[in-house]
Amino acid sequence: MAHPQAVSWGTGPWVFDTSAWWRSGLSLVAGSWDQAADGGLLVACPVVALELAQSARDSDGVARVGEVLAALPEAPVNRAVTDSAFAALGELAGTGGGRHRLPIADALIAAAAAERGFDVLHYDHHYDILATVLDFGSRWITPPGSLV
Repeated sequence: MAHPQAVSWGTGPWVFDTSAWWRSGLSLVAGSWDQAADGGLLVACPVVALELAQSARDSDGVARVGEVLAALPEAPVNRAVTDSAFAALGELAGTGGGRHRLPIADALIAAAAAERGFDVLHYDHHYDILATVLDFGSRWITPPGSLV
């Protein structure tokens, strides 16, 4: 299937968020997503796997998610990742304004990516905030506001 010009995300690999996963088939994203997938540059995170399993309609859907993600490299969540996510939220809390009140899943995904030196593919402004305190690149799958 032909897709419009692929969006440049820089160089991978990339840990993807559910916000990117759900939009991966949209015409503005599909070409870049397919190139990344074909190049082995998409990295799964167990937190994303759990979010996708939770949103599956039935056990077959959960199984399909498991099969697809099992074939990808993984950025696992371990003690170093949880410690890093905790420290990041603490640092954001110190800046005031409630900036630390982000989804726990996003903090863990960002910390898992940072732990391995990967960027995060997403369509979610939370990663821009997390990138101010964690060492990872926040890569929008397409510019903010370009998708509905």
